[in-house]
Amino acid sequence: MNLFETMEQSTPTLPERYKEMGIEELERRVQHVKQHMGSCLFLPGHHYQKEEVIQFADVRGDSLKLAQLSASQQEAEAIVFLGVHFMAETADILTREDQHVYLPDMRAGCSMADMANINQTEKAWTKLMEKFDDTILPLTYVNSTAAIKAFVGKHGGATVTSSNAAGMIEWAFTQKERILFLPDQHLGRNTAYDLGIPLEQMAVWDPILEELIHEVPLEDVKVILWKGHCSVHENFTVANVHQVREDYPDMKIIVHPECSREVVSLSDEAGSTNYIINAIENAPPGSAWAIGTEMNLVNRIIQEHPEQHIISLNPRMCPCLTMNRIDLPHLAWSLESIADGQPQNLIKVESEMALDAKKALDRMLERA
Repeated sequence: MNLFETMEQSTPTLPERYKEMGIEELERRVQHVKQHMGSCLFLPGHHYQKEEVIQFADVRGDSLKLAQLSASQQEAEAIVFLGVHFMAETADILTREDQHVYLPDMRAGCSMADMANINQTEKAWTKLMEKFDDTILPLTYVNSTAAIKAFVGKHGGATVTSSNAAGMIEWAFTQKERILFLPDQHLGRNTAYDLGIPLEQMAVWDPILEELIHEVPLEDVKVILWKGHCSVHENFTVANVHQVREDYPDMKIIVHPECSREVVSLSDEAGSTNYIINAIENAPPGSAWAIGTEMNLVNRIIQEHPEQHIISLNPRMCPCLTMNRIDLPHLAWSLESIADGQPQNLIKVESEMALDAKKALDRMLERA
């Protein structure tokens, strides 16, 4: 049984009446609760959410920014996170004890975050300590579970974002000789390569086979990459880049660093979600872009910038399936449940785990 099957069995399901409501009624109900609760309710929305729910977000942003903004809402008692499970966990870790974080649909997860569970990580750490002794500092992308953040925090490491990964890796090398980078191998590889670390000095830990894949002697390994990836960004390929170059010779290609090293190396620019958004906003009218990131965001950028020629790097790309779990019926149900005093899908990170996870987050935020 996988994580989402467990969640579906252990959490309440959407009542049938919400499935039968029309769009206008659902939108009216959402708006009514927002107006009724006012500043006691806060809706942070991730860039990858679909239009039917992101339209109601109080703020838009990446996962860490939204968690920080949630913590800054002094009057908010209920935070309904329009994102996925690990994002809501981070918001719960950073908010006050009297604030409550909810996820409209508990099936909204992240396949990348689930590629590194705590049992696999603890086994890997034991084996890596046998190989390298106490020379490794763990870092984890914020796109990870609270349990992984807590593991990293307990072992002196920190979280990173796609915006600050370079700075955090540089800091990590002032602490230890090597790093273990969880759970996205591509962000780790692209960032370390840009910092001048040769690809051959990067090993890959396979959590399924429980083995380290490396090309050089162990003493020369500097970066240990967890074998995880984003199922969306890994679907942008070298063939996609070549096709755009052939069809649109003057078009610039900009991609997220969760894409593979091969795709990033062939692109014109690579950067975080905010980097991509800002690059398009600051580009002159008439410029042409192929964007390699999640499709809901690409479509939104296309709509917001008709003065530019913008396409997806992969024309057959679909939106992130787990990000798309939160829809208008689930949002209306979530808000009305809160307003009625019977809230559903509370996200609560156990206190000891939250304390260790916050250590990892704080080490990053101190250097942000």
